[in-house]
Amino acid sequence: MILKLLNRGWYIFALWACRMYCVTFFRMHLIGQNNVPRKGPFVLISNHQSFLDPIFCGAPLRRQLVYVARDTLFHNWFFRYICCSIGVIPVKRGSADLSAIKAMLRKLKEGYGLCLFPEATRTADGKIASLRSGFAMLCRKTKAPIVPVVIDGAYECWPRTKKFFSPWHNITVRYGKSIPYKQASQMTDDELAEYLTNSMRKMLNESRVVRGKQPYEIEDVKEPKE
Repeated sequence: MILKLLNRGWYIFALWACRMYCVTFFRMHLIGQNNVPRKGPFVLISNHQSFLDPIFCGAPLRRQLVYVARDTLFHNWFFRYICCSIGVIPVKRGSADLSAIKAMLRKLKEGYGLCLFPEATRTADGKIASLRSGFAMLCRKTKAPIVPVVIDGAYECWPRTKKFFSPWHNITVRYGKSIPYKQASQMTDDELAEYLTNSMRKMLNESRVVRGKQPYEIEDVKEPKE
């Protein structure tokens, strides 16, 4: 119990530090935080534009999130310390990591929010690639709702071709409407991944238009089915 309280206290401190970091270095525009459930487990599904995406996703929220990161990040002592201190789950890329899956299921069953980036890698052009469907199994086993979130501006701020980020960029973080388990359960894993891919691409372009930016042209975008 004491350890849990200490972990919670450290997470709150890290959360406020991340919020100050965002306010100091970026112009943040937040939309739809009320779409995130106030209690119970949920899976936050985000696009992946930069290394800063976990901060952009989690800092605006009051809920404590659990993150997943590739195990190679834990090879660096600094990143390993930071990741372990806030409960990041390491996952082996390119294989079915059963230990990581069990850890994610355990956290969801404990009532946490789980933040995932199903594109599996950072975008090369700012667009949203087709999401991988592995997250659907987690939702089915825990009956956790899905919250899509779209980040725009992080690609211009820190593309994968640059070693360091550029400050003072406009960053928009838009949380979409929660998809309840009942709705998600009516689709196969691949159908759910396609539904979210199309929904998030539409959200991204809508956010870009609002900010006066050119929407992305994506040939295979389909209107999400209701």
